[in-house]
Amino acid sequence: MDNVTPFKVSAYDENVRGVIPFYDELHEQAISVIRAHFKDRKISLLDTGCGTGTFALKALDRLDIQRLALCDPSENMLADALEKLAGRDCEFYGIGSQDMTFEGEFDAVTAIQSHHYFDRQTRERAVANCFRALKEGGIFVYFENTAPLTETGRKNLLARLGEYQLGVGRTSDEIDAHLARYGVEYFPINIKEHLQMLEMTGFAACELFWQSFMQCGFYAVKG
Repeated sequence: MDNVTPFKVSAYDENVRGVIPFYDELHEQAISVIRAHFKDRKISLLDTGCGTGTFALKALDRLDIQRLALCDPSENMLADALEKLAGRDCEFYGIGSQDMTFEGEFDAVTAIQSHHYFDRQTRERAVANCFRALKEGGIFVYFENTAPLTETGRKNLLARLGEYQLGVGRTSDEIDAHLARYGVEYFPINIKEHLQMLEMTGFAACELFWQSFMQCGFYAVKG
């Protein structure tokens, strides 16, 4: 187990697919949004909460990246990312997005399934740091576990998620333990709150572009 993830780093990529429907599609969608925004331009990319480097590896193969920086507060996650990206020209930083100090250095910043572990104040600081890290015209792309608007929506969502996990072979005890983390180990906010936060941070264009089960994808453009 590493940081707040319930999985050991060595098994993270395999296990996360058992609890997040369409997990690999999150990466595909993020790459699609970045490609649409920049067309065929060379870009600099900062991947925050990079985990084991799976998204970064895909981005290197699918985008024209001239600079790639990866951040994660977990030494174990970064060690796995270093191994996965061995021989590739990357920068690695042992910090979370809430502690970053980059200023106007990147065309794109990504945060895939990482900020929902923060309380409100820390989440806002992390998003502000991502904003500052971007160049003018740069894009922030992120995915998070996102809260339904109503209590009925929450109950139905968790029931659907449990059914999905059962269908991919997780045990009832594993499912119950995972669903019990909602609001205890991670703290989702709803779509309206996400868009309001992005606007208050100073982003000029803020969009929801993808939604499935609990996961939502947002992008926001600076300037």
